[in-house]
Amino acid sequence: MTMDAAELDGFREFVENRSSALLKTAVLLCGGDRHAGEDLLQNALARAVGKWQRIDEPEAYVRRILYRQQVGRWRLKWPRREVTVAEPPEAGAGADPASAAELRVVMRQALSRLTARQRTMLVLRYFEDLPESEVARLLGCSVGTVRSTTHRSLARLRSLAPELAALRAADASPRPSRDFSPVEVRP
Repeated sequence: MTMDAAELDGFREFVENRSSALLKTAVLLCGGDRHAGEDLLQNALARAVGKWQRIDEPEAYVRRILYRQQVGRWRLKWPRREVTVAEPPEAGAGADPASAAELRVVMRQALSRLTARQRTMLVLRYFEDLPESEVARLLGCSVGTVRSTTHRSLARLRSLAPELAALRAADASPRPSRDFSPVEVRP
């Protein structure tokens, strides 16, 4: 099928508006490898453009393609060697940008050491903030598999990068007490 001018404009607008968010997800799914993430997103967009006229929710459709392509990669008979690329961290918007940048670097390195399946589960559950049932539906597995894989993935992430706990504790700012019990005040 060929696309008319309005459909082509709609696809271009979608790519311009949503590609940066989709690329972030793709890069996380690829363990921080930007080049592999770009390839993953490019393949997903190439698949989507062929069916653009029939897609009701384009972003959900493209994200599903990303997830399923990544699942297909981890189901290959032989594992592909992942290449990590050192990149300068993005500017942080927290109280301590250096600590936030260090946390991102450590997290990216730790994620890259997980298997593709473990990384995909964590990205879908915590970065995409999807419920377990939705992750199970997208990946074609049971909710129990999502729970157990997520649990084991977090345990492995903690063992691979124990410094995450220290960085997170240092980054946490003191929170006001939520204790609203009456307090006696004396002059």
